[in-house]
Amino acid sequence: MNKEKNGLIFVLPALVGTFIFIVIPIFCSFALSFTEWDLLNEIKFAGLDNYRAVLSEGEFSQILVNTFVYAISTTIFAVIIPLLIAAALNTKIRGSEAFKTMYFLPFITPAVVIAIVWGWIFDPNIGGVNTLLKTHYTWLFDTHLAMPVLIFVSVWKLVGYNIVLFLTGFSSIDNSVYEAAKIDGASSSQTFFNITIPLLKPTIYFVTLVTAISSFQVFDLIYVMTSGGPQDSTNVIVYSIYKYAFEYFDIGKSCALAYILFAIIFLLALIQKLLSSKNLKN
Repeated sequence: MNKEKNGLIFVLPALVGTFIFIVIPIFCSFALSFTEWDLLNEIKFAGLDNYRAVLSEGEFSQILVNTFVYAISTTIFAVIIPLLIAAALNTKIRGSEAFKTMYFLPFITPAVVIAIVWGWIFDPNIGGVNTLLKTHYTWLFDTHLAMPVLIFVSVWKLVGYNIVLFLTGFSSIDNSVYEAAKIDGASSSQTFFNITIPLLKPTIYFVTLVTAISSFQVFDLIYVMTSGGPQDSTNVIVYSIYKYAFEYFDIGKSCALAYILFAIIFLLALIQKLLSSKNLKN
């Protein structure tokens, strides 16, 4: 009993912090999504007007498309590339430990710092990309190039973390399976696709889910590098939530859009879980 009390004492600060800074704000923001409030005047009940207004606005469809393009593209590349790199590192190539450190460094670097540095690199006047390629592209000011640049930077940042997750998955695979495949004369590609991928399905599902959720919640890179521009070509849902709250001072619409995003992520996670459970059974 004393052990339980001691454990509760150690856990209590975290529980209190979670309740104050996460649980209470969740309920408060949900309640505010049904109100009109500009942070100064009296709060007024608005019913479902905020949800109707947000969904009916002309720019919402573009914001939604931008969000899905960014999230899906980032997820695909940030899963496939780390998987291939982890497979190479798992073969115990020379300097693998140094490579792991190099790949992981971008993930622990603050996103704002990364955004500032890559903003300089893609600067149309002094940027290293144009200097290296001898081009004159206005990368972050072009409606067709800004989003691909953001996706590239996001994937670059996520690769290291996902490599570590995949390497953890590789370590759970018994080497005897590979030895048996080698004795049977299986090639490297056959071993990878017929043994490694099936045995890594739980890890692949987890990495895909975590990457997708974080991609739908992107804010800092867009805020620093493009501010949603040019012409809303990189404006996504989370950045729009910020704009509604702190530029338009429309807290009701900001909270409503936040719960629309929650519904989208919840449905996608549910669909992915159902598909994954079927694949794992097969």
